[in-house]
Amino acid sequence: MRRKDYYKILGVDRNATQEEIKRAFRRLALKYHPDRNKSPDAEEKFKEISEAYAVLSDPEKRRQYDMYGYEGIQTRYTAEDIFNRTIFRDIFTEFGFDFEDLFNRFFKDFTVTFQRGAPTPERGRDIETEIEVTLEQAAYGGEVEINIPRMRRCPRCGGSGAEPDKGMVTCPSCGGAGRIEERRITGFTQMIRITTCSRCGGRGVIPAEPCGECKGLGLVERRAKIRVRIPPGIEDGSRLVLRGEGDEGRFGGPPGDLYVTVRVKPHPKLERRGLDIIYEAEISYPKAVLGGEIMVPTLRGEQTIRIPPGTESGSIIRLRGLGIRSPYGVGDQLVRIKIKVPKNLTPRMRELIEELARLMDEA
Repeated sequence: MRRKDYYKILGVDRNATQEEIKRAFRRLALKYHPDRNKSPDAEEKFKEISEAYAVLSDPEKRRQYDMYGYEGIQTRYTAEDIFNRTIFRDIFTEFGFDFEDLFNRFFKDFTVTFQRGAPTPERGRDIETEIEVTLEQAAYGGEVEINIPRMRRCPRCGGSGAEPDKGMVTCPSCGGAGRIEERRITGFTQMIRITTCSRCGGRGVIPAEPCGECKGLGLVERRAKIRVRIPPGIEDGSRLVLRGEGDEGRFGGPPGDLYVTVRVKPHPKLERRGLDIIYEAEISYPKAVLGGEIMVPTLRGEQTIRIPPGTESGSIIRLRGLGIRSPYGVGDQLVRIKIKVPKNLTPRMRELIEELARLMDEA
């Protein structure tokens, strides 16, 4: 529904006095009176400025408008409350207009702006789920298929909530208006509260007999298979949003969204650190001294790497480009060398190590 700025319509400041508002309305009413102005939009313009004046000339309605805007007026007052005879009688008579003729022509049935009982489509509910992906999928991306329950339009009743051969009837709670109006009079003040009818949800009608499949809701639960695209480089705990994949809306409303939280399963051998992958390789002391080759796991399978002679414990061997791929760059795999110290020595091993120790001391 179109929002309206009553101050802008009358061309006055928000701090305008009642006399300034009245003068602005007099000037515009004379300009756009349909009997004087034959332009095609004169009548609508005349109704619009009259509506603005009706609200701003009433201190209570103006206060509600200043606090809550156009919706504050729409939800509190009916068209009959806005376009009442008392507000316009004196000023129209002062202009020399035929008051009864003018009111009956333009305002008696003017209920477009403040209509009641219009069905309001409801947006579907957002739903959430979690998925698990491997470190490889998180690194390079991919697709995961999930199977989730979500609400869809009932195929039996087409979303109306009524048995197909029974149809709809006027809501007895609101009489078809779709809203419940409560009036309270305190002294000279009349308070009007309009709320959506809880029985019909604002539609003004209810099923003559609720649909046997959806029980009158208009929606039923169905499981759906959805393919979720995993972007490369995603981190544990990230949330993906699939627009329009949530519950379907009632009364023809748009569907909600699906939020997917991604959990990355721990890898048995590799550890992620930013865009890099860490692997700790244990090698023997002789291999650290003499050098050689070892097999290490990577995200792309096992790979042979060379250990340079004289490698110390804690040294890092970098495998470029074998880390995480993301829109922000490509990481490496870092192989951290750890020299394995034997704990259970055979007599021969002890003899050789002692001999090596003597030779190193003498060197």
